[in-house]
Amino acid sequence: MQKYLIKGIQVVNEGRIITADLLINRGRIEKIASSIDTNATEIIGEGKYLFPGCIDDQVHFREPGLTHKATIATEAKAAVAGGVTSFMEMPNTVPPAFTQSLLEDKYTIAAHTSPANYSFFMGTSNTNTDDVLRTNDKRKDVCGVKIFMGASTGNLLVDNPGTLDKIFRESELLIATHCEDEKIIRENLEKLIANSYKPTAADHPIIRNEDACYESSLYAIQIAKKYGSRLHILHISTEKELQLFTNMIPLKDKRITSEVCVHHLHFTSDDYERLGNKIKCNPAIKAPHHKEALWKALLDDRLDVIATDHAPHTWEEKNEPYEKAHAGLPLVQHPLLLMLYYHKLGKISLEKIAEKMSHAVADCFQVKDRGFIREGYHADLVIVDLNKQTKVSKENILYKCGWSPLDGMEFPASVTHTFVNGNLVYENGKWDESQKGQRLKFIR
Repeated sequence: MQKYLIKGIQVVNEGRIITADLLINRGRIEKIASSIDTNATEIIGEGKYLFPGCIDDQVHFREPGLTHKATIATEAKAAVAGGVTSFMEMPNTVPPAFTQSLLEDKYTIAAHTSPANYSFFMGTSNTNTDDVLRTNDKRKDVCGVKIFMGASTGNLLVDNPGTLDKIFRESELLIATHCEDEKIIRENLEKLIANSYKPTAADHPIIRNEDACYESSLYAIQIAKKYGSRLHILHISTEKELQLFTNMIPLKDKRITSEVCVHHLHFTSDDYERLGNKIKCNPAIKAPHHKEALWKALLDDRLDVIATDHAPHTWEEKNEPYEKAHAGLPLVQHPLLLMLYYHKLGKISLEKIAEKMSHAVADCFQVKDRGFIREGYHADLVIVDLNKQTKVSKENILYKCGWSPLDGMEFPASVTHTFVNGNLVYENGKWDESQKGQRLKFIR
């Protein structure tokens, strides 16, 4: 494995920015110092910034079964181009990851095809509780258990109170939940269509409103508190839900944590007129005051991590009439650049970006030896040029679906280099995928 010496770069890590040299050797960060002199491939870092690789704790890469939308290989490559070096993927594939065998099948695919590091959530249904709890034996090798407590179809929706109680009571892994109340959503939709009204994308936040999110999140928290479960609520999208979370204790001591996604920090309901179904997702993008509340909670640490909920669909699937159009946005290539855009606007510091996209994710999931720029840690690193713009276009979108809701947006920065386990996978548009990513390990 090649040795690399990054010279004179601004290292963004653990609440501060320092100028340093950094030596990568045998896939790890061997040394960080003000000056290092050794025989290695040299990269000039002057004028650039070094971030720990982003860890995206919620993506949908579609494989197996939905590979017309995406594959682990295509979406992981897009992730690496955007500075995401590790991902945690959701179980709603075809077939869903409802058994230990099906779960391991996904790890096998990733081991052979993914340029990024990977982990996969165990899926839950109303009837596979025993298989879910067998994941306890893999708590150091699997990121968590995923429960769709709303906004899903078929046997992916878990609404049996007995099933929920058993999993929350007996799971030794982090439980990640999608929280939207199906009954409220159904009632809201029925009210809208009562007089033959045809809903459009602009009605999405009315149908999937604040109350639907709050009531489901509250229910999940009540069960978690009853059993002392380790609960992580995904994609918080409303101001009302923020009262359920605290910033009064350190993240490492929290039993209940939360995630916010980049699209809920960027878009608002005002954007439906321009983008329509392109920004249809669950939970819905809502009114501007929710976006402002989410930003405030992110910065004061009530919201713990930033993710993408990357969910690609084909252009044809997104351009169906509203009720048939698939919900989800492809975003994993651009979360770091989007946060650097908000840094340029004065909304968030570079140190906070590193915290919420790397450090906090590693702490939240207890990821072993990743998420920080520390000697001895895996060399998952991203070099960013804050003086070189990036424009999103169909020519540089790497998602298999070929489109992005950010198409045409100009970011005030660019990702120039991405290292995964010390391998320089991406360098200014050039690729080395000779080495694949590694399975994430957890300290539990």
